[in-house]
Amino acid sequence: MAIIYDINPENPQPRLIAKVVDELKKGGVIAYPTDTVYGIGCDISNYAHVSNRAYRVMRHLLPGPYTFILKATRLVPKLMVSKRKTVGIRVPDNNICLEILKMLGHPIVSTSASFSEYDIFTDAQEIDIRLGHILDIIINGGDVGTEPSTVIDLTDDENFVVLREGKGEVSMFLT
Repeated sequence: MAIIYDINPENPQPRLIAKVVDELKKGGVIAYPTDTVYGIGCDISNYAHVSNRAYRVMRHLLPGPYTFILKATRLVPKLMVSKRKTVGIRVPDNNICLEILKMLGHPIVSTSASFSEYDIFTDAQEIDIRLGHILDIIINGGDVGTEPSTVIDLTDDENFVVLREGKGEVSMFLT
């Protein structure tokens, strides 16, 4: 069963963030709040090829409610790479998540805490009941909502494509 940490969403406690980061460094899997829905994540780095144009877009919109699809490097484990050899990059605008990333020193690989786009888990207790048996840590950071991130494909430097409209604004990508 997972350990549940109650972390203040406005002012995350550094000692609890350190425990989460230690678990990630040991290969643990966590559930954590984001600025859209709860996520499930693990530690990984050196994961994607980022063009200058894609970097500028990401720098402008992150942290925020966007997931960017990029070409994966060969260092990414096969388990985490799509058939197209891409990965999704996300930096949520959530204090708990940002403190984890700051202390860890690099991004984590993540997916939404859900069984489908219609079955999204909205709080730590529900995640514990439904997924606690496969997680190491669940962070209770309060309710975060059910609207997913906007997904933008940045793999073609000439033509960025909106794959899913979610919480993030998409007008800048539509021409």
